[in-house]
Amino acid sequence: MTAEQHVPAADIPTSEDGPGPVTADDLACGVGLAVALLRQPAALEGDWSRAAGSLSWDCWETAEHLADDLFAYAAELGSPVGVTAEPVPFVLVRPAPEKPRSTIFADRAAGPEGLVRVLESCGALLVAMVRTAAPETRAFHVFGLADAEGSAAMGLVETLVHADDVARGLGLAWEPPADLCARVLHRLFPDVPGGFAPWGTLLWATGRGELPGLARRERWRWDSSVR
Repeated sequence: MTAEQHVPAADIPTSEDGPGPVTADDLACGVGLAVALLRQPAALEGDWSRAAGSLSWDCWETAEHLADDLFAYAAELGSPVGVTAEPVPFVLVRPAPEKPRSTIFADRAAGPEGLVRVLESCGALLVAMVRTAAPETRAFHVFGLADAEGSAAMGLVETLVHADDVARGLGLAWEPPADLCARVLHRLFPDVPGGFAPWGTLLWATGRGELPGLARRERWRWDSSVR
């Protein structure tokens, strides 16, 4: 599925329980679309030092942060929480004030193509962990202990919105499939208003846009706890 082949909101399959669970296939699709976006010549030849959308980070730092998120969610599934919920104690490095704290960094000498490979690799790690995690597995996150589906949803929302941040910085068009957005909203943002297109709603839910009659969110969080 490509971004141009996304499902219109009115055609998203739903049931009494909503648009369905977020799956490893959904995550693989989202990561694949983001990688394809950032691997096109216009992206690789772009200025990655430009600000990524409305963020204070530049495009390189934002893509690096996304790779780090995907790696971290995979690692948390690989080391399930016990009685005391604590994150896996990786070393986190903040290169400078107001920059993202990360464990994963791409070698800048490898250029944007190398950065995209790092992103692709970290995405594949999370897809594999989501596919193989036991149903009872619980992964640490400050927004709620997550099962495999919740981890897939977190990885997918990070991918969709940060791809948009980078696309805006590089001057690229980006709109992910509506059905992916709808499943992420259902899993992580159950209280967002209905009646709007899923992609616009996801941007609003993550503080990146406005909806008719609703101002841009200044503060937001998702609920990754098992429901």
